[in-house]
Amino acid sequence: MLSKTNAIATIAVKNLEIARRFYHDTLGLEEARSDDKEVIVFTSGDSLINVYRSQFAGTNKATALTWAVKDLDAEVRALKAKGVAFEHYDMPDLKLEGDIHVAGPMKVAWFKDPDGNILNIINH
Repeated sequence: MLSKTNAIATIAVKNLEIARRFYHDTLGLEEARSDDKEVIVFTSGDSLINVYRSQFAGTNKATALTWAVKDLDAEVRALKAKGVAFEHYDMPDLKLEGDIHVAGPMKVAWFKDPDGNILNIINH
C-alpha cells in the first residue's frame, strides 16, 4: 500500500513569513508553492515539507523532522554561521562533542525552528 509512496513532512508554524525566512533563507530549502495564507510547500531533495499555519505550532516535544547528511560537521558549521542555535540534551549513551551528540558511529545535532519545532540532522 503506502510502502511505495513518498511521505511528506508537515510542520506547524504560527507565522508563515517568519517560517519562510527560516526554512528558505536559513536552511536553504526551495519553495515549491504557497498560498501565502495557510501553507508553504518546500522541497528538500526529493522530499516535500508542508509548513502550515496553526495555533498548535511548536507544541510537539519530540523531533519533527530529520535530514540525513554526508558531512554533519560541515552542516553544523554552516547552520551556526546562519545563526542556528543547537540544542544539547543529556541522554544515556550519547556523548556531546561541541554541538553534536555521538553514540558510536551515529552523530546527531538537534535545533529548533522559530516556533520551537525540534529538527535534527544525522550523519548518513
